[in-house]
Amino acid sequence: MNKAIYLSSAYLAPIEYYSKLLKYDQVFIEQYDNYTKQTYRNRCTIASTSGELALSIPVIKPDAPKCPMRDIRISDHGNWRHLHWNALFSSYNHTPFFEFYRDDFQPFYEKKYSFLIDFNSELCNLVCSLIDIQPTISYTEEYKTKLSLDEEDFRERIHPKKDWRTEDTDFISRSYYQVFQEQQGFLPNLSIIDLLFNMGPESLLILQNSL
Repeated sequence: MNKAIYLSSAYLAPIEYYSKLLKYDQVFIEQYDNYTKQTYRNRCTIASTSGELALSIPVIKPDAPKCPMRDIRISDHGNWRHLHWNALFSSYNHTPFFEFYRDDFQPFYEKKYSFLIDFNSELCNLVCSLIDIQPTISYTEEYKTKLSLDEEDFRERIHPKKDWRTEDTDFISRSYYQVFQEQQGFLPNLSIIDLLFNMGPESLLILQNSL
């Protein structure tokens, strides 16, 4: 049976999210959900010298109380591109594969994108190509509340405020080398960028073993 999954748009999403891109035949990225703060739509979690670090993209506050994700614009407030790139550099500069991939990611922190969903989408496409996965991704044309039996809804289940251990029993967080592991222990289900910078081409194997 062909299985489909619905996901929210996400900024350098956690490993769990990319395991779904690998597992499902068809992936629908929701663009008509109401944008909400403090989700992976505009934030990612990386490892730093002091533990987990959340990086959030500032957005322009919409005029209406509810605004679909597809209309959310990125704000230039706080020089966030510079801050995010500096955080990535300081966290991952000593990982085995940072130098190998840095030229792929750095342009995203130099170019200005108007819409958050476009920024997330292009970053996701890059990550998929570097890991060597080829998900069939479509963007929704309306917000569906009723899904069929062969469709899974993870639009609100992959969420920084929810425990993936209870939300998603299909996902197993496999341990891998992390640059700060000796000081902090293994930090599970961080942004996909943590896996990529630490493990490089072996990221695909970790993802396959996470299912």
